[in-house]
Amino acid sequence: MSLELFLDRLAPLLDLARTLDVNDPIAAKATLDAEFPMDGDTMIALRALVRQGVEERWLAEREAGGIRFSRPRKASGEGDVSVDVVHMDRPGPGHTHPNGEIDLCFTVSGDPRFDGAPEGWTVYPPGSWHVPSVEGGVMDIVYFLPAGAIRFEPKPD
Repeated sequence: MSLELFLDRLAPLLDLARTLDVNDPIAAKATLDAEFPMDGDTMIALRALVRQGVEERWLAEREAGGIRFSRPRKASGEGDVSVDVVHMDRPGPGHTHPNGEIDLCFTVSGDPRFDGAPEGWTVYPPGSWHVPSVEGGVMDIVYFLPAGAIRFEPKPD
C-alpha cells in the first residue's frame, strides 16, 4: 500500500469536501453521513488503509507531544482542500479554523470520543476554535481543511 493509493481513495471525499458549506455544520455533517456512511464500503476500505499507513508510518510519520501527524496533501488554492492525518489519544494544540474544518474520525482502540463525539464525521464552521481532544481510547483522524487554512494559537478573545 502507498500514499498514492490513499490519495486516490480519498478522491471522492475530496470532491464532496470541496462543495460543502461548512457555514452550516449540521447540514454538512448530514451530507457526509449520507454520502459516506461509516459502515459503507468506501469507509471500511479507507479505515483499513489509514490504519495501515499509520502503522507503517507512511501516514502520521511525524510526532510532537505524543501525537503523530502528517499532511499528505496540500491544498492547491482557495477552492481546494488539504488533508492531514493525526493519530491521537489526548488533547492536541488549540487552533482556529479560518475556513472551517471537516474531520473523519476512526476508532483504533477503546471507546474514544473526539471532542465528545464518537467515531464518524465532525464539521466546524469558519472562525471556530478548539483544542482537539480524544478521550477514552485512540483514534486515527483525517482532517480536511479548506484552502489548507489553520492557525495554531491560544483561544481568541
